[in-house]
Amino acid sequence: MPSMIINGHEVEFTDEKNILDVCRKAGFDLPTLCYQDHLSPFGACRMCVVDAGKRGLLTSCSVPPENGLEIQTSTERTRRVRKMSLELMLAAHDRECLTCPKSGTCKLQDYAERFGVDSVRFISRNKDKKEIDDHNPSIVRDPNKCILCGNCVRVCFEHQGLHILDFSKRGSNVEVGPAFGKMLNDVECIFCGQCATVCPTGAITVRPEFENVFDALYSGDKKVIFQVAPAVRVGLGELFGMKPGRNVEGKIVSALRKMGAYKVFDTNFAADLTIMEEATEFLKRLDEGKNLPLFTSCCPSWIKTAEQSYPELLPNLSSCRSPQQMFGSVAKKYFTKEEGLKPEDVFVVSVMPCSAKKFEAQREEFTTDGVRDVDAVITTNELARMIRSFGLDFLELPDEDWDSPLGESTGAAVIFGATGGVAEAALRTAYKKMTGRELENQVWKPAAPGESVREAEVDIDGTVVRIATVNGLAAARRLIDEIRRGEKEFHLVEIMACPAGCVGGAGQRANDSLELRAQRAKGLSDIDSNKTVRQSHNNESVLELYKTYLSEPNSAEAHHSLHTGYSSRRRIEEDIELSEVAEPGICVEVCVGTNCFQKGAYDTMKKLNGVLRAEGLLDVVDIKATFCFEKCGQSPNIAVNGKVIGNATCDRIQEIFDSEISPLLKTGSLNK
Repeated sequence: MPSMIINGHEVEFTDEKNILDVCRKAGFDLPTLCYQDHLSPFGACRMCVVDAGKRGLLTSCSVPPENGLEIQTSTERTRRVRKMSLELMLAAHDRECLTCPKSGTCKLQDYAERFGVDSVRFISRNKDKKEIDDHNPSIVRDPNKCILCGNCVRVCFEHQGLHILDFSKRGSNVEVGPAFGKMLNDVECIFCGQCATVCPTGAITVRPEFENVFDALYSGDKKVIFQVAPAVRVGLGELFGMKPGRNVEGKIVSALRKMGAYKVFDTNFAADLTIMEEATEFLKRLDEGKNLPLFTSCCPSWIKTAEQSYPELLPNLSSCRSPQQMFGSVAKKYFTKEEGLKPEDVFVVSVMPCSAKKFEAQREEFTTDGVRDVDAVITTNELARMIRSFGLDFLELPDEDWDSPLGESTGAAVIFGATGGVAEAALRTAYKKMTGRELENQVWKPAAPGESVREAEVDIDGTVVRIATVNGLAAARRLIDEIRRGEKEFHLVEIMACPAGCVGGAGQRANDSLELRAQRAKGLSDIDSNKTVRQSHNNESVLELYKTYLSEPNSAEAHHSLHTGYSSRRRIEEDIELSEVAEPGICVEVCVGTNCFQKGAYDTMKKLNGVLRAEGLLDVVDIKATFCFEKCGQSPNIAVNGKVIGNATCDRIQEIFDSEISPLLKTGSLNK
């Protein structure tokens, strides 16, 4: 077996992809700011350098292991380079650490202390503070704290198949952000928050709401009800030094009651309710052979992706609300009746592992008569801050049970928190409805670390049901393309945006690894295995809700309270006729960037298309959509053979045709 010499010790290696992994396996923890085990190596921060003697310093994250290679992980040279790298990063960094949301968990802060950087010799040339991007419900982006590690850029592209964030400008002015200085709310960000998960500093964080929750608790005129998602119970303990995957739901209930909660319920109740509705919907579609495959609708980042990129697939989405929103609806519509309360007197708080749930809770579809179904969404990290702020010793809290009736749940509900769980739970109930028997074997075991796509077939009394589960929207896009091309066929597809599912959400502990996510997923699987009741259709409290209020799954009342619909967010819906033009010709470019689009670029393109069609010139004039002429102050903009024309509104197109395009036709000056 090949081996390396690390700090004088022989260390064997097998399939480790780089020197860094071999070092960590041997117990040598090298510092890294730009390395994530689920992303491509970048080698930007230079913190992981090792001393290879005459070969010089090697970036251990990007160099594969070699048989016989001798390295030292800590020498005078490596320490000097690491301290220099830290000083250079700190020189351009906003060092107001005490008020930073990542204070205490910031890796840059940790390394500065670890390597004794108590002063910075360099002065940044960039004196002006950049604008903080906090105009959306989920993510706060502070470019003043960015260290250019590139983690956010890579996770957005490699995991989600998007290019929302990237490097721009050059030299000392280089920065990371959306194109043309746009805010996240003005581009096609899906608010998954994976950029915040991999950010080592406070440059990208999840927008906090816990102060709003404290305000409600202290108001005296609100009954504050909490619901807690399954992934939270196996992630919160890590923030208090407990083993990843440890189920701490009893301590969560105890903590929330001590903080003044009126009731503490389990989102798993609503997950069981979701399965009752979704399994019924699935079987109806399967019987009719319509709108298949059925895509699950629990993940708000996937929903926004479908609205933006795949509006033609919206009929295939399950119409079921997510468990979070089903719970909010049930709490405001039915639980308040049982308690003799008004919906506006109840303040529903979701504790979620997810940043996109904040966006979801604010959607217009989930507001009734001006009252939101879910009033606030806090993350696992925010709950930990609340517990510390309240002065509670989390480790010493007793275990307490959920309140009834919205606290009863089954094993099928708890596995919602890991990839594959929703599909598994749905099949358990679909199998029972089709055969009258319980599904004895699990469809699949917890996903292996880094496993993004899984496929399976289940034989239900002769009917073969083909299912797929995907985590990561880049993988989802590839699977959708395969389905479109007819290469693969499924009846049910579960899609989750975050790696490993909700256990890897942006609301969990930041800078976690694939292995940690796998341990959380195993924790949920263990809870399921140990449950007495493991099928959603056997949840007595859910059955009582149907008996009292909803009648049966997919009833008219159930559709009103538990289902919804989504619409396209695509910028351009109609096809515009663009003809191939034989050379030579006239080229007209229409900017469809955000600013121009908002000022009517789409209508401009349609009008131009119509004028050219009327003149019989579609084979002479080549119309192209482009992104930006960097003249946003005079948008919408078009360019005729390279000449930019501003304020090209719909009502000016005939004028522009007469003054700019027609003369070219008359003179024969058609060169582009």
